[in-house]
Amino acid sequence: MTYMDEWIELQGKMPARVRQISDGVRARGRAMAVNVMLIMLAPCIYAASSGPSAAELEAITNRGRMLAEYDAAAWHATDAVLATHPKQGSPWQYVAQKTAAGWVVDFGRLSANRDKFLVSAEAVQGASATAFTVKSFEPAREDTGWMLCAAKAISTTMQAFSGPQRPYNVAVIPAENEELYVYLYPAQVKDGIYPLGADVRYRVSSDGGSIIEKRQMHRGIIESPPPAKENDETVVGGYHSHVLSDVPEDTDVLHVLAQQPRVPEVVITEKYLYTVGVDGKITREKKPR
Repeated sequence: MTYMDEWIELQGKMPARVRQISDGVRARGRAMAVNVMLIMLAPCIYAASSGPSAAELEAITNRGRMLAEYDAAAWHATDAVLATHPKQGSPWQYVAQKTAAGWVVDFGRLSANRDKFLVSAEAVQGASATAFTVKSFEPAREDTGWMLCAAKAISTTMQAFSGPQRPYNVAVIPAENEELYVYLYPAQVKDGIYPLGADVRYRVSSDGGSIIEKRQMHRGIIESPPPAKENDETVVGGYHSHVLSDVPEDTDVLHVLAQQPRVPEVVITEKYLYTVGVDGKITREKKPR
């Protein structure tokens, strides 16, 4: 039984609240409205003889998983550095890199001529995903390798980015041909509310100096509150429409993996319907019989 089958069956068996949200606005300015009946009955959403390959969906999953790891590493590394009571005014641009031994997160700033990343603190992942050991540098350590390229890529894309006036997270992961993917996505600012949307992925040159491609992943931003405790409701899954492409986005996977507790997310495009499972794996669903 697929997640969609289980979800539909659950509607008649238990109190459940399924989030109904839309990530895009059509050209005429009207947001797509989606409900459970539409999901059950609209053949145009389900029926598809062709579509993205399994390899393409797997690549989206892998990037989304890497994003989720990066996000968690940056979070726990920041907490570890703050616990050392750094000097007021210390540079706080962070760049993370996954190594064979785990995640390393450097905190610092670009030099004036952008040829060095001046690292004032480094947090290295330990035995668990949440444990980081911090080492401070006075004077700052000069990095001229991958961290420098990533820091330059962040600077390059931040100058080009225009989004809502709200806190944003940034992440940099390797792309093909030694290029870089830079993601800008809304930061979580309230407990239990996981924002999705208004996010961008840039493909940047290997030296971090120029933007090769911009991908607007979602247009609008969604912040769905959890069910009120007194309502005794359970969220069994979420779903949203996606109007900018016919495939899920890397941040759809991140959205599922970042939530506590995790729940699957159904992504509805013009031609297809997908489920992002709680492990980040993407499945294209078939029409329920």
